[in-house]
Amino acid sequence: MEGQAKQAYFVNEAYNHEEQPHGTGGGGMDNLPRRRSGGNNKELQLDVTGKKGQELTATPTAPTLDFDDILPLIGEFGRYQKILFLCMIPFSFFVAFVYFSQIFLTLIPEQHWCHVPELDGLDVEARLALSIPMMNGEYNNCYMYDVNYTEVLAQGTVMADPKWPRVKCRNGWSYNFTEIPYSTIATEQNWVCDDAALPTYAQSIFFLGAIVGGLLFGWVADRFGRVPALICCNLMGLIAGVATAFANNFWQFATMRFFVGFAFDNCFTMMYILVLEYVGPKYRTFVANMSIAIFFTAAACLLPWIAYFVADWKLLTIITSAPLLLVVLTPFIVPESARWLVSQGQVEKAISILKKLQRRNGRLVSEQTYQHFGDSCRRLRDQEQEQNASYSVLDLFKSPRLRRTTLLLIVIWMAISLVFDGHVRNVGSLGLDIFFTFTVACFTELPADTLLTVTLDRFGRRWLACGSMMASGIFSLLATVVPVGVYSATLAIMGRFFVNISYNIGLQYAAEILPTVVRAQGVAFIHIMGYVASIIAPFVVYLANISTALPLIILGLLGIIGGLLSLLLPETLHHDLPQTLSDGEEFGRGQSIWDFPCLAKKLDEEKTDVEEVRSKAFVRGTQTGASLTASTRGEFRSSMLRRSVQSRNNTKL
Repeated sequence: MEGQAKQAYFVNEAYNHEEQPHGTGGGGMDNLPRRRSGGNNKELQLDVTGKKGQELTATPTAPTLDFDDILPLIGEFGRYQKILFLCMIPFSFFVAFVYFSQIFLTLIPEQHWCHVPELDGLDVEARLALSIPMMNGEYNNCYMYDVNYTEVLAQGTVMADPKWPRVKCRNGWSYNFTEIPYSTIATEQNWVCDDAALPTYAQSIFFLGAIVGGLLFGWVADRFGRVPALICCNLMGLIAGVATAFANNFWQFATMRFFVGFAFDNCFTMMYILVLEYVGPKYRTFVANMSIAIFFTAAACLLPWIAYFVADWKLLTIITSAPLLLVVLTPFIVPESARWLVSQGQVEKAISILKKLQRRNGRLVSEQTYQHFGDSCRRLRDQEQEQNASYSVLDLFKSPRLRRTTLLLIVIWMAISLVFDGHVRNVGSLGLDIFFTFTVACFTELPADTLLTVTLDRFGRRWLACGSMMASGIFSLLATVVPVGVYSATLAIMGRFFVNISYNIGLQYAAEILPTVVRAQGVAFIHIMGYVASIIAPFVVYLANISTALPLIILGLLGIIGGLLSLLLPETLHHDLPQTLSDGEEFGRGQSIWDFPCLAKKLDEEKTDVEEVRSKAFVRGTQTGASLTASTRGEFRSSMLRRSVQSRNNTKL
């Protein structure tokens, strides 16, 4: 597949996953009709070619080439792609800081009590003994004794009388900063007791901003390009993040977090998609998973220690936000999306970017190949524009089996999103040092992504999704029946490990199951529903104020339910993905719930004069990188990924 382009008919890996080579002579396989898989359709689709001078009923006038066909020619993972891969590092740090920083901006020490100014001259133990009532063997966080402390001190009293009247804190709170060695906005504003839910509200408002930002910058990405959208959303995160340091009350803080939420996901996703677009199918799975496993994990593990050693919440917001300014350098390093340029009719500009990539990689590609590629892109764009006006996400709910599948995908993804975010934010209730626990929990992303990379194409999606979700649920429930501390934290972190796997499977599962004609819109809708679930997650974690076991019980049950529901979805590994709505309605029909890809018997191909030619590399690419690309929001809106199968079947009889 390297060097000069062969006279071949490549089929985009997100659809038919086939490659049909031509020989150079007039004999051999070129004299035979070739059977092509038509997704879930049962009829054969024939390409008939023959010797020179022979009359044919259907012959393509030119090779049909798309991006994933030309990438192997210019280098799938050459020098230029490796540079782009490394450029993902700062954006991985940005998204980790945007997502997790609020946890460390609103930490509240578990030990806090009513402040009594009259007792400031006493040590902590003496103040507590004289002013704070006991409840279940511990000092109460929200009440104090309602007495005249000046008289109490004058009388020489050193121990409170439990019969004294009680009242809510009047003069603020005192905090024990031993375990959390700095003041946060939550402690400065006293978001405790009656106001203890304010950090939870702020976190939910952050996710509301993420929904609005996703829609806004998705429009920007479609209208002005991926790079402008990447720059705008990161600058939004920069401005709102720095402004957070100057918030003096809850509504100022919540407003700034709302606008920081605009940058969440987008600040990395746009770059993530741009890089994946220029990486060949063979390496896309590696780049897609390892960029998160290595870069994102490193940033998440580093964040708590930045907070710990900086020990100032205002400075922390500036330190974690200011680096987003680096995004202004993006246009000088990162090319615009060639797919987007084609969708806008700027084919020549897209080709110039591919030529630049070719030169950086030291490859040679003929002008004729680029000409075929340009002609194909123009033809596909025209056909796609006709198709896109015909379908919407509502079409997913018009037929019974497709409606059932779509609803299952929504419920499962909401469960995964809620469980994932719940585990992220519940680390403070595990009874250990939050900085250490958070680091260990985030580190599980590395082995989870690595394990998924080597197992996803072996065991399939359905059983891996089921097994990982159920394992997460079981470990979460087990964490509630052991003593709080090392044992419960270890089991809860195992629950986080398995939900990491579920999350990454879920990212691409929907992109594979939904039909091509509504895939982009459908996955975007499912992703937004996941954000709706994330809005609820902070309130689940807040239940730890009632009982530390409640959040884990809910997360455990949701994990088990989500895992069982995954078994009702069709398996996509080694299956042609649905292209039309009718394909989507029939996809998975006849599959058994016990079908397990790695144990399936491989049938020998029939040796007849009708031979099916299938590129295994393209099949793998479809079921990993390509669909993973389509599952992220920037790609959802890429019109080049919404093309119809009709635009590819130039030789259908």
